[in-house]
Amino acid sequence: MTVVQANSFTTISTTAAPPKRRRRSFVTLLFGDLTASCLTVLTGFLLLSFVPALNWAIIDATWVTTDPSTCRQGGACWAFILAKFRFIIFGTYPPDEQWRPLLVMALMLLMVLASLSPRLWGMKLLCAWGAVITAMLLLMWGGVMGLSPVPSSAWGGLPVTLLLALLSLGLGFPFAVMLALGRRSILPVPRLLAILTIELVRGLPLVGLLFVASILLPLLLPAGWSIDKLARTLAALTVFAAAYLAEVIRGGLQGVSPGQAEAAKALGIPSWKIIWHIVLPQALQKVIPPLTNTTIVMVKNTSLVLIVGVFDMLSAGRVAATDPQWPAPYVESYIFVAGIYFLICFGISNYSRWLESCVQARSYR
Repeated sequence: MTVVQANSFTTISTTAAPPKRRRRSFVTLLFGDLTASCLTVLTGFLLLSFVPALNWAIIDATWVTTDPSTCRQGGACWAFILAKFRFIIFGTYPPDEQWRPLLVMALMLLMVLASLSPRLWGMKLLCAWGAVITAMLLLMWGGVMGLSPVPSSAWGGLPVTLLLALLSLGLGFPFAVMLALGRRSILPVPRLLAILTIELVRGLPLVGLLFVASILLPLLLPAGWSIDKLARTLAALTVFAAAYLAEVIRGGLQGVSPGQAEAAKALGIPSWKIIWHIVLPQALQKVIPPLTNTTIVMVKNTSLVLIVGVFDMLSAGRVAATDPQWPAPYVESYIFVAGIYFLICFGISNYSRWLESCVQARSYR
């Protein structure tokens, strides 16, 4: 016991050493009780069941070969991935011009890395993204600065997947904010329109929207009008992303105390400044995990565009596996494509956790 006296106040505090943790042995952790023992045995059986798959994927696999007929003699044929790597990544883009989609992916990666830190967020970064996206589309299309024109029907592979995911989320987010604000509006017309839009889009599967955009939309256009298939697909993905993001943002708006907006109005702050500078920043901070979940879902949903004939990375891997010179390595092709999707989604998930920890650290200061 410690007695501290300062002036006329006396503070009595009792300090006790923290209890020592009993170190449990490794055997005790694995077989300490019935539940731990059952889980350990079950995990062991699961690991043993993966041994044949590891033998197929690593030990018995063929990594390099010049003769496709000798590939896959009891193991995986990873030599097929090496031979078809450029086709899976770039699709049907002209081989002599594949440096252009490679540069597009490099620019995209550079901008993503520059956008990771919240300190750089602002109007300058938004303008930079607009300029870079314009440059990426010009690189892919060509026809300027001496670049040979390449129609969007010849695009394919990973650049198409990344462009569809990036543009659908980037274009859909402002519409999602407007839909979320409209659904919470006290005005009946904006609220009704927002509700109808959100519920209609969320009530339809993405495949249905893609079919509407690729098949029905050209029939509804006036004679002589035509919209590129890739643009129609992007429009369907954008509408789908906007509807789901709107509900996520609406949940964040409901978590912001209405007293803050009322206090700002009492100070004479305009309504748009209240929304832009007070309400939206707090609402978005509260919904980082569901926003991340929607982002990951949209990245994976880009694989559905193969149904309407857009040649994305999954389509390129599927077509590459039909080469008659190779022994139908569909499993290897799908594993490779799935690995790329996993790396993208895993990176997004880790970044969201880091961003959430940064926001929590700032709120506790």
